[in-house]
Amino acid sequence: MKQNPTLQATPSFAPSGLPRRTFLRGAASVCALAAVSNSTPLQARSTSAAAVAVKDSDEIIFMSATKLAALLRSRKLSAREVVDAYIGRQIAIDDRLNAVVMTCYARARDEATVLDQRAKRGDFAGALHGVPMTIKDSFDTEGVISTGGTYGRQQYVPKKDAAVVARLRSQGAILLGKSNTPEFTLGGVGGINTTGNMLHGSTHNPYDLTRTTSGSSGGAGANVAAGGAAFDIGSDIGGSLRLPAHMTGTAALKTTAGRVPRTGHIVDYGGVLDSWQQLGPLARRVQDLALLAPIISGPDFRDAACAPVPWADPAAVDLAKLRVAFYPQNGLSKVHEDVQRTVSQAASWLGEIAASVNQDCPTALIQDLHKARGQLAMGDGWAWYQRLAKKWGTNHLSPTMAEAVTAAKPISSSAFAEAAEKADETKSRLLSWFAKYDVLICPVAENAATLIDWDPAIVSDWSGVLSDVGTFNSTGWPVAVVRCGTSADGGMPIGVQIVAAPWREDIALAVARYLEGRSGGWVPPSIV
Repeated sequence: MKQNPTLQATPSFAPSGLPRRTFLRGAASVCALAAVSNSTPLQARSTSAAAVAVKDSDEIIFMSATKLAALLRSRKLSAREVVDAYIGRQIAIDDRLNAVVMTCYARARDEATVLDQRAKRGDFAGALHGVPMTIKDSFDTEGVISTGGTYGRQQYVPKKDAAVVARLRSQGAILLGKSNTPEFTLGGVGGINTTGNMLHGSTHNPYDLTRTTSGSSGGAGANVAAGGAAFDIGSDIGGSLRLPAHMTGTAALKTTAGRVPRTGHIVDYGGVLDSWQQLGPLARRVQDLALLAPIISGPDFRDAACAPVPWADPAAVDLAKLRVAFYPQNGLSKVHEDVQRTVSQAASWLGEIAASVNQDCPTALIQDLHKARGQLAMGDGWAWYQRLAKKWGTNHLSPTMAEAVTAAKPISSSAFAEAAEKADETKSRLLSWFAKYDVLICPVAENAATLIDWDPAIVSDWSGVLSDVGTFNSTGWPVAVVRCGTSADGGMPIGVQIVAAPWREDIALAVARYLEGRSGGWVPPSIV
């Protein structure tokens, strides 16, 4: 790489009509909100994401799952010691977080003892030997009550694990309990702006107990951020994994549609909205996402949408060759200046190493897909949601969803078909737009974590809210989230979305690890 290049920022315009600035590799800044000097010197940097990796913690409850697994395999830690440390942490904090709603501590200790006996013989269960986890309560867990936040399943004990849970346990991971989620991952509690349901109550953010975790994997985000488990697995049909990661400062990966089987999830596979539901890991460090995602990936011969696509190694990605797009806001909703600043800072860091960084936003395409998505989601008057409730014997929906179902107005079959056609057409056009890039950096949400007792009046226009996350459920593209900033007012985490082309989780993770190294990523929360 050349040192001290002199580069120019050349104004151009995105297809959406929004202004765009183009910056070549070596630019000292690509801040969207200010002019960039064309003569700022640049020091040479490594093009490896690992070269700027953050220093790992030495505390059992805060170290990465990757480091923990290595210490367990080398027998510098015992599985029982690790399990007891995480159980102790959960007991110490969960009366305030309400993140873990069902526990299986006795079984976890028994499993840890068995694994320690195997380790003495040099027999290890797998890559996650002895690593403690929690699992979102929307997944079936053999022998452990799995409510999905709904009354009909309050005593439901599955006879087998969900596909992803079975794969993790086969590699030696130990389940400590279930993390909170709204009813069916969708219906919250009216007037409460966080993950919650009528069975288990509401989950609180470990960085400020008065703030939201968002949802629907909010229990997972709060618990992992606070050191209650090494990792969790979440689901994402409209930002449900990425939003909690953003709010709690954790790292998450929404995998490509068809990468991970949804068998055993309360909203699993099939139906018109089938392709919107994607699964993935949530952890404190990006390297853990790269460890966990391949384990849960691949066909299970139940989920018909799951494809046998090989997993590419994020370590092989050359950051210097990447073409990056970014936008601080998409023009459909008002994004707080803290979030815009964080996205621009992430782009600036990439401007020091990537081949090119362009401010570019396909606003019109996002708007078209967001509109079609809304028509498809509610086009049958939430009849699909009512069928789900009936399937599990829930006779009374949560108040929020009951109101939504009552207010819903079904559209005609021809209008529904037209919306599906429009969505497919727009997804194709988005792929064409993205062909000139390798990665996109954009906001996760409009704000950092807001108050649980949040006044919705602070949002002046709801029409484009969550369009940044919903877009990539509809397209099915892989997205990583990592903390890259902090709010100015309350010190709350701010994450960014790192979007890649279908099946290119390796690119999303490589960029996420680089940005984590520059920003510091997750930091221990204030709760003790």
